[in-house]
Parts: sequence; structure tokens; C-alpha cells
Amino acid sequence: MKIATYNVNGINGRLEILLRWLKEDKPDVVCLQELKSPSFPEKEIRRAGYGAAWIGQKSWNGVAILVRGAEPLVTRRGLPGDPDDQQSRYIEAAIDGILVGCLYLPNGNPAPGPKFDYKLRWFNRLHQYAADVLELDVPALLVGDFNVMPTALDVYKPERWTDDALYRPEVRKAYADLVKQGWTDAVRHLHPQERIYTFWKYWRNSFQRDAGLRIDHFLLSPAVEPWLRSASVRKTPRSWPHTSDHAPVMIELDVPSQ
Repeated sequence: MKIATYNVNGINGRLEILLRWLKEDKPDVVCLQELKSPSFPEKEIRRAGYGAAWIGQKSWNGVAILVRGAEPLVTRRGLPGDPDDQQSRYIEAAIDGILVGCLYLPNGNPAPGPKFDYKLRWFNRLHQYAADVLELDVPALLVGDFNVMPTALDVYKPERWTDDALYRPEVRKAYADLVKQGWTDAVRHLHPQERIYTFWKYWRNSFQRDAGLRIDHFLLSPAVEPWLRSASVRKTPRSWPHTSDHAPVMIELDVPSQ
């Protein structure tokens, strides 16, 4: 099973990019972030061979799960813990016996400030819910744009990011504490010392210089970790015109037959 995460940075404006990549890489499951629209191009996605579930939002946020040749069975829309939170940042589905949570964690800038406080509160809610998921003892993944570089290995010139909300000590600790619950960071597990980036700013030829950040992650539950076979950043779509500032990231799982 090939599972991918992709922050599309506006699904309607970059639909052709998404469809081109789906056709080339043929992932089985895709977690999308930053749809930036209350509408969803369901017809075009289905024509490409994918069932879909999503929650959108005007101009901001938005997440979706695509499944090739099947329909995702939605188990949750929205992260629990704050009934007043209206931002579209979490959707979850059961796919072939695996629970897949697709998330778009808040950016948090500027920090300190209200947006950073919201990010930490959201992270705390994720901690609580992730612990509940682990207690279920089922195959599960938390997938998406976490908006955090976990270590200095995950950011080009980390000294320039010291005060940024994606790299502040509180955020890196929150991510580390999440992993310590029993989750496995798939990319880092297979590539412990390699500089790997998933995001490059549009300016100063960041992509051409490989001056990037690793902020798109896969966290695997203990039941899934033994199935992990590969993890890679699909850099080619990042080089296409009018593309997202993220690249798709994909893992391959050797899922036992039922």
C-alpha cells in the first residue's frame, strides 16, 4: 500500500498539478492539506479513479483523504477537545482495516502571540487524541503537514529559524512528546541521518538550492511500523510550473493479507 501526504496549497488552483501527480505516482491513499476552499473537485477526482472525503473552509485550511478505487470510511471530522474550533484541520477514515488521520497542524506565526497559543493548544489536543488512538491497539497513522521541524537535521540553516513557530523549542518538544507515546516517524526511522526536506519557499531559488524544511510527516502506530518498507519525497512535482511549495511525500507499507 502506497500512502502519500501532499499539502496542495489550494486544490482548485492546482488541480491539474494534483491530477498529473496522481496519474504518475498512483498512490493508493492520499492525505491532502490546505485545500483553501469550501468546495471540492469531486467529479475530477473520481474521474481520476479516487474516492474522497473532505472538509473544506473558505480561503484557508481544509483536509481530504483520497482512496484509489474505493471510498474512505470516515470515522471522524475534526479533532476532539474544543467544540468551538471551526478550523478544518483534521479528518480520519478507515481504509482496509487501517485508521488514517489526516491533519494540518496550525502554523502558529507570529510567535509569541495568539496564533502560537492556538498552535500549542491544538498540539495538546492532538496528544490526548493520539494517546486514545494508541489505546485502541489498531493499525493507525497520523499523516500530514505538522508545521514543525523536529530537529536541526530537518531545516536548512536552523540558526535562522530559532524564533519561528515551526522551530521554537515548545513546538519541537510537543512533537517529540507525541512520538514518545509510541509512534514512529516513518521518514526519520528509515533515514536517520539524511537531510530530507518536504517544503521549499518560493523565493530565492530555495528549491533549486535545496534550502528547505521537513514539516510533512507520517507517524505510525506500533502495529504499522513493522510493515514500513520505504519512505521518499516525490520532488518532481515541486519543479513543475505553478506548483505547491510542498512536495508529496510517500511511504510504502507491506500490509499482511487479511
